[in-house]
Amino acid sequence: MTRVLVLGGGPDAERRVSIDSAAAITDALRDDGAFDVNSITIDRPTADELAAMPGDVVFPALHGPFGEGGELQNLLGQSGRPYVGSGPTSARLAMDKLATKLVAARLGVASPDACVFDPRNDACPIDLPRVIKPVHDGSSFGVHLVRDNQQWEGAFETASADATANPGRVYMVERLIIGRELTVGLLETSGKLDALPVTEIVPGDGFYDYESKYERDDTRYLIDPDLPAGVAENISCDALKLADALGVRHLARVDFMLDTGGTPWLLEINTMPGFTGHSLLPMAARTRGLDMPALCAQLVRCALPEHAIA
Repeated sequence: MTRVLVLGGGPDAERRVSIDSAAAITDALRDDGAFDVNSITIDRPTADELAAMPGDVVFPALHGPFGEGGELQNLLGQSGRPYVGSGPTSARLAMDKLATKLVAARLGVASPDACVFDPRNDACPIDLPRVIKPVHDGSSFGVHLVRDNQQWEGAFETASADATANPGRVYMVERLIIGRELTVGLLETSGKLDALPVTEIVPGDGFYDYESKYERDDTRYLIDPDLPAGVAENISCDALKLADALGVRHLARVDFMLDTGGTPWLLEINTMPGFTGHSLLPMAARTRGLDMPALCAQLVRCALPEHAIA
């Protein structure tokens, strides 16, 4: 029986979400019954510490720069064991929202104007409304929506203080797109990524923040929503093109905003999306007949033939 090591936790801001994802994956794989599953909560282990953990294949359910941004993937690669998810180069590119925008621009995939946030200068080249967000974090951590100059002053002060206190944390400023929030889950099937049905996110209070994602129950998720002609097909195609250009494998989730004029705008790509009860990729997978045990088992089997990690 194949031994699966599920990793959760990590040192990043999304540690709590990661632990919940790992628990859900562990339960699902045990329910599937085809694997011997061991789950370990980690912080920032060394390569030797990882190598000592039992398992034939690793499912690293970590979210954030360390666990999802290439560093953990480098360590896993040193062990020679196959693992679920993208390799270190793809993970680093996808975790970096500005690098992702550059790749999208080469592909002709529209993304809102953006620049690096400079805490030394409050004169911003991005017009209002705008958003400040960390370049290398997810789950809406550190996100500030700015619609007027007063909000800009408060957001600028908060982001500047955080960037000073955490020198490794880089922020960006992006043009705020007003409209409908859409996401496309990608899942490897028969050796290639396939787009799952588009999901629309309708937060109860208008902003899909951390609480809306994981703690509140008033967010609505509409699978295969009613969209203008061609939008679902176009963003699914763009999501697959972007993932291919980045070298993503096994799974991903790509987020878009559809503006009031019907134009979709790429926001970001996640190479290890969540697996909690509120998570979007498992919701979309269920419409394809894949419950959590089947989904997680399919991902483990995707990783099993992989030994050389680019």
